Amino acid sequence: MPLHSTPSDPSTSERAQAPASAWQVFAVFLRLGLTSFGGPVAHLGYFRDEFVQRRQWLTERSYADLVALCQFLPGPASSQVGMALGLMWAGMPGALAAWLGFTLPSALVLALFGLGLAGGHAVLPAGALHGLKVVAVAVVAQAVWGHG
Repeated sequence: MPLHSTPSDPSTSERAQAPASAWQVFAVFLRLGLTSFGGPVAHLGYFRDEFVQRRQWLTERSYADLVALCQFLPGPASSQVGMALGLMWAGMPGALAAWLGFTLPSALVLALFGLGLAGGHAVLPAGALHGLKVVAVAVVAQAVWGHG
């Protein structure tokens, strides 16, 4: 079964045009990287909302097949799904663009956080850190609820 929409399939004939360049893939995944919180399960929910429901670049079935394949493989499924989507839409440059766009925001924040800790500074007050934990639980719960 192909992972992309084909005109011969009536369930996918009205799908929107998927991105054709690595820059387009990067832009979409950068926005997701800046706005997605939680772990791989939450990310899969964000991807489904973005690519299946909002943009309609994939059918529900194609997305479910891709997620099932990536969950079978070792490693974080959300990273694999993102890179597979980038590969599907823009080849190897698209896979790299998807990975960079989605990973770069959190990697930069983590590096800055680490630099703050290395400098001996209290980066976040204890109450703020507790609040982030509560929000993370809610985000993951919402993603699981929407994914099921």
